[in-house]
Amino acid sequence: SRTRTILYAGGRTQLHHNDYCKLFCSLFHAGIEIKDIKKSFNGTEVLKGISSTFENGKCNLIIGKSGSGKTVTMKCMVGLLEPDSGHILFDDRNITEMEFLERKEIRREIGMLFQGGALFDSLTVEENVRFPLDMFTNMKVAEKRDRVNSCLGRVKLTDTNSKYPGELSGGMKKRVGIARAIVMN
Repeated sequence: SRTRTILYAGGRTQLHHNDYCKLFCSLFHAGIEIKDIKKSFNGTEVLKGISSTFENGKCNLIIGKSGSGKTVTMKCMVGLLEPDSGHILFDDRNITEMEFLERKEIRREIGMLFQGGALFDSLTVEENVRFPLDMFTNMKVAEKRDRVNSCLGRVKLTDTNSKYPGELSGGMKKRVGIARAIVMN
């Protein structure tokens, strides 16, 4: 089985705190290469020939000022946006040449952590973290609960299962996002 990759695009974050940076770095095991990626929206060029290699087993971050294309780059990297041109290789598999179902399989291997957390306001912490398990696995309910609790423990959020995002601080929301990003690993 493949190791999942955790991708993050965003501005200021607590991710540089030692616990979270180690967690992030230790989970990044798939090589990703982007080659001459271009993306425009309504005639405005956002990505202008971006190329980079994200190495196996190393801490790989995309950092830049607001509006510089970090999130667009990440969405292209995981197949949520189609680049206008260029290639994206994930573990030597070209995402840009894949059909929808093939991309869906790749996404099973990728945990995504968004700048604002991207939590579902109407779901509890447990339901937010469990979401990828519900989508991509056939695990039993008890197995999912154990996995969720394990991930919440890793980000020091035990006993928050029944809380809603509106009841959490900004830092807690970020850690729920991290737990959701690693739950399939």
